[in-house]
Amino acid sequence: MARNSSPRLCRGFSHGREIKSLETGKIKSFFPPSNMTTINSSLTRAWSKAIALPAREFSLTPLPILSGKIPDRLRGSLYRNGPASLERGGDRVGHWFDGDGAILGVHFTDTGASAVYRYVQTEGYQQETAADAFLFPNYGTNVPGPFWNNWGKDVKNAANTSVLALSDKLLALWEGGLPHALDLKTLETKGTDDLSGLDGNSSFSAHPKVDPNTGEIFNFGISVGLNATLNLYRCDSTGKIVKKASTQLEGIPIVHDFVLAGQYLVFFLPPVRINLLPAALGFSSFSDSMEWKPELGTQILVFDRHTLSLVSRGTTDPWYQWHFTNACIDKNGSVLVELVRYEDFQTNQNLKEIASGKINTPAIGTLWQITLHPQTAKVTGTEQLLDRKCEFPVVSQLEVGQPWRYTYLSVYRDGSDITEELFDAIAIFDRKTGDLSIADMGENRYPAEPIFVRDAENEERGWLLTVVYDGNTDNSELQIYDRYKSISAEPVCRLGLPGVIPHGFHGTWKPTAQTF
Repeated sequence: MARNSSPRLCRGFSHGREIKSLETGKIKSFFPPSNMTTINSSLTRAWSKAIALPAREFSLTPLPILSGKIPDRLRGSLYRNGPASLERGGDRVGHWFDGDGAILGVHFTDTGASAVYRYVQTEGYQQETAADAFLFPNYGTNVPGPFWNNWGKDVKNAANTSVLALSDKLLALWEGGLPHALDLKTLETKGTDDLSGLDGNSSFSAHPKVDPNTGEIFNFGISVGLNATLNLYRCDSTGKIVKKASTQLEGIPIVHDFVLAGQYLVFFLPPVRINLLPAALGFSSFSDSMEWKPELGTQILVFDRHTLSLVSRGTTDPWYQWHFTNACIDKNGSVLVELVRYEDFQTNQNLKEIASGKINTPAIGTLWQITLHPQTAKVTGTEQLLDRKCEFPVVSQLEVGQPWRYTYLSVYRDGSDITEELFDAIAIFDRKTGDLSIADMGENRYPAEPIFVRDAENEERGWLLTVVYDGNTDNSELQIYDRYKSISAEPVCRLGLPGVIPHGFHGTWKPTAQTF
């Protein structure tokens, strides 16, 4: 298996350092406290049980039907990725983003449904499993102890954020390194994949966009130095990189997602910058070295999708976003972008606290639409579409980069405590009417990001799939909703899973016609 492939930074003098005492003038050793979280001993929310212990893998297993019936034409595979192990040797990660990635695969065939759940066998995962200890720094975690515990080490590729299903392999994606290739059926890890164009220090981010008409795949990666470089990639439908381009950025911003809109690729760079020195030296984690600088505004970069050349650059009001729903070109030639918008960067602290099992920092993200002129990157309109806390917005995979009507997303049940709970419902937002339809699973049940699957033979039929953790029984299941009936009704099918699937991030659907 290839070496840990995330970008290398100088990490000398990371935890151990020497400071001269002001009183005595003598040199004394100083070890800052660990930035790892501690699992809260007085947990009050049922969701915390799903991440209290590392998840257990299971091999390909037929799934029992708990209620209902699998739709006749639902054939293909659902894949989901997320951090499944948040502890080693009694220590916990410093941020939810740092847990080791594990993939759930659910395969629907004429004989029923079966599922497999396996950790991505990254080099870092294998070494830390053998040692039963954290050996590598990460986004929000530094290895505790003296500086030599971190000196010269790459950040661990956690392979825990998303997945990209290709014709012959599944890619497990993470922000700061190469993807890992897995077998589509068994989820056996084959190793890192350079996509025939990346070197060992490159990164291939977790939110690629696949054009549903051409099959082309667009993505980016960030190279970190005194200033960051945004690297753009255009791939063919097999995942092979066919064109690359680079653009210099100011400082080191956080770039998590972007949009494909017709002939354009559009990036919004929020006013967060990494103070590289303390992060590189290990005095703080990368997460704790991020500074909110609203005076910088949100920077906008528009690129031509074919040449990957910069079309325009602009600045607008400050906000933060993790995820975009989609984007398209309207009848006037403007770019319409839908996203979940936060007023500041408190969302990062909120997500960090999830690893401890108890949330103390509120962070409210709501659904917005931004209208901009692609040739000037000038924002011509902003509109809040939904005044309700939400996240993980997605559209049909067949509508990426094109006009769409329905947005599928994670929300809260009416009456839920939105400051301490995780998302406990999924919803459909109708952009035309403004209506919001909610699937309420009941108290202490936590669904994952909903994935829409359209009937391959009838575009007027389709289903919403979500993995649900039931905190009442400490079990997980897959629920299937008829998209074109009321999702507030019971799911058309519930399938039991062999073990607990911890709260995760992103997934995808691969139709049978493209499946192994």
